[in-house]
Amino acid sequence: MTTAPPASVTQGLARLSRALDATIPARTDTNLLVATWNVRAFGDVTAKWAAGPRDSPKRDWHAVACIAEVISRFDVVALQEARRSTKALRFLLERLGPAWRVIASDVTEGSAGNAERLAFLYDSDRVQPSGLVGEIVLPALGSDPARQFARTPYFAGFSRNGTEFTLASVHVLWGKNAAERLPEVTAFAQWMRAWADRPNDWNHNLMVLGDFNLDRIGDPLYEAFVATGLWPPTELNTVPRTIFDDSGANNFYDQIAWFSEPDGTPLLDGITYNQRAGSFDFIPHVMTGLTKNEISWRISDHYPLWTEFRLTEG
Repeated sequence: MTTAPPASVTQGLARLSRALDATIPARTDTNLLVATWNVRAFGDVTAKWAAGPRDSPKRDWHAVACIAEVISRFDVVALQEARRSTKALRFLLERLGPAWRVIASDVTEGSAGNAERLAFLYDSDRVQPSGLVGEIVLPALGSDPARQFARTPYFAGFSRNGTEFTLASVHVLWGKNAAERLPEVTAFAQWMRAWADRPNDWNHNLMVLGDFNLDRIGDPLYEAFVATGLWPPTELNTVPRTIFDDSGANNFYDQIAWFSEPDGTPLLDGITYNQRAGSFDFIPHVMTGLTKNEISWRISDHYPLWTEFRLTEG
């Protein structure tokens, strides 16, 4: 049990809440809000409301409360960069309240795995698990049958008002350069397309989301991502992904996308994209007085990315 937050934290959270009210669509009986967020090194937490100069990590209860305030506006959130330690994750669930649940993968071992796990946070009053959960394992290929993703992609199925949808979350290897990222992006997109096309499989309303470490439109990485028919909403084409790239022009790291037919018809059934999507810039509203780099270790260096869908049957 934590102590009550000081007045300064309460006031800051109220300021953040007002900004979210002005940016994120309200949750209604007929919509579905899906988000993805790479929350930097989300593992340990300093067990006090304000981390001191000698405390490590700098992420404290205040920071996690800010993260919870953002996540609470959505129905389900794919979280990347959760770490082996679950201290911050458990405090996040405490802040979100008893209706919130988590489905998390195990940690991908090895140096490339970076002690990371992937997680889905969902409001059980709005969304229920469909029963599907798993990790993506590639079939044996060529001379290196053991080669897999640096951080194993994770998927889970959910249901809202009787309509099922499946989310596959990924954090693609950064590597030394873009060429090292291309094989993972290509393999993931092709694997997901094959899954989407299989009849009588558990693949209803299949969406991909997460940190793909993509560069801008027209770049080979982005073209590999969309080559299999993945469609990211055009409303996301100009929004910034990281707190250090406010223009939104230099990277397309984080994405939310789903498959379409060759003529552009979405492969969605029972839900329709609502033509509303974006990121949320928390920087002006949290921990004023700190630098962006300092905030990146407390909140994140990435913005959350979200999309709104309309339920068309129930």
